[in-house]
Amino acid sequence: MLIFDIVEDIINKLYQVILDRIKNPPPKSYVASLYAGGHAAIARKVLEEANEFCEAAAEDDADHFVHEAADLFFHMLVMLGAKGIHPDAIGEALARRFGIGGIEEKEARKTGGGYATGQR
Repeated sequence: MLIFDIVEDIINKLYQVILDRIKNPPPKSYVASLYAGGHAAIARKVLEEANEFCEAAAEDDADHFVHEAADLFFHMLVMLGAKGIHPDAIGEALARRFGIGGIEEKEARKTGGGYATGQR
């Protein structure tokens, strides 16, 4: 099994657990408590984790950086679950962008060219 298959597998399993906690909230579930606060509460947590990720990037501690990256990614998965968007949609968006320069893609959006495909 390739490392990317393992990553895809754990992301899918984790996402399914997140969806289950949203639909069937256990009394002591962190995900359920975040979801109960609404999108704004989840967004605040994503921003907090993004800040910690950026702070860790400035350090010389790879383990801490990876830990913060995982925290950020987890909270992004919670927001995706709250919005009903499967993580595969992120992979599809990245695949559409692959081979398109960032400047070119950004310019296309400015001129009404959509998000890498001409459509949004």
